[in-house]
Amino acid sequence: MKIAEILASRRPVFSVEFFPPKSDEGRDQLLRTARDLAALDLDFVSVTYGAGGSTREGTVDITTALKEQVGLEVMAHLSCVGETREGLARTLDRLEQAGIDNVFALRGDPPRGETDFVQPEGGLGSAAELAGFITASYPFSVGGACFPEVHPEAPDLETDLAYLKTKVEAGAEFLITQLFFDNRKYFDFVDAARAKGITVPILAGVIPVTGFAHTRRICDLCDAGIPPELERAMIAADGDPEAEFNLGVAYAAQQSAELVAMGAPGIHFYALNKAPATRAVLGALRAARPWRGARGQTAPA
Repeated sequence: MKIAEILASRRPVFSVEFFPPKSDEGRDQLLRTARDLAALDLDFVSVTYGAGGSTREGTVDITTALKEQVGLEVMAHLSCVGETREGLARTLDRLEQAGIDNVFALRGDPPRGETDFVQPEGGLGSAAELAGFITASYPFSVGGACFPEVHPEAPDLETDLAYLKTKVEAGAEFLITQLFFDNRKYFDFVDAARAKGITVPILAGVIPVTGFAHTRRICDLCDAGIPPELERAMIAADGDPEAEFNLGVAYAAQQSAELVAMGAPGIHFYALNKAPATRAVLGALRAARPWRGARGQTAPA
């Protein structure tokens, strides 16, 4: 089923991002994780994409396995990095033949060791170009990324939103944010996007912190800020893995509850291929149903 259709028929939606494992053991663990989370009625999952052959074959394989073996609705990430138009078309052909309905169009980060994106010869130069390339020839529902704290390469929010609008105009039917911890940044970003004429659903990206040092490294890579209150609480845990895990789950559950209660159309969890934290957060949300109003009405999206 196409994600655009899912978003048109139910709110809020809950989804999880996975990455292709590099070993058979990792693959087995990922499928176990997916089955654990599928029991909590996930609306869809996505699978990231590696440039230059690093994991792109794994993306098609794992996306297909999650659909056929686990029964999940799936979305494959696709990146411009190191790809010609012909190579992108071959991957899209394989996804279409496998019955995949959804693709997440990304420009992609520069390969490791490089600082700047370079458009491949015979390839595409942006996510907007890729979205247009896909929608011109394929029936996929196309999603795109957005950045509540502004894309690291954009000089300001206005410029970032102007580009984001071109991505939507090229065919992106929904957006998923980069991870963030401060909900005010999400709601301010959505308001600014709406003012710019961007009307598609914007799903909130949330990462349940399971280890503070690792999460801080991820935030450094994507320029996501950690609120001082959360950082102080994590430092006070003094490196205790159980304390960090419990705090991370509690924070993500509260963050996600506020997001859906205030109208976010869905939460996209960055699970890092592990089930326990995301399962705990999603289980709490399913039980508490914070999106329900006093009279049992779904909060507006």
